[in-house]
Amino acid sequence: MLLLPLCPFSAARILALKATVALLLTLLIKAKLKIVGFSALGMVLLLAQLLVVLAAAGAFSLVLGAGGVYAYQQRRTAGI
Repeated sequence: MLLLPLCPFSAARILALKATVALLLTLLIKAKLKIVGFSALGMVLLLAQLLVVLAAAGAFSLVLGAGGVYAYQQRRTAGI
């Protein structure tokens, strides 16, 4: 295919290709931003989940320690 600079069909094809490339690049950038955004959201949710697990483990340890102290005091007062 010989490209002539004054040929309107060739110019239209080139402009259509340029528009297609610009659209695809725009969609690619949009997808990349969406991936980065959801990745950041995933990290925030993971951090929140970690904090909840650590808080639950701390509460469980506190209850376990208080139960141990209570049992020790009951044993001591009973004289066993």
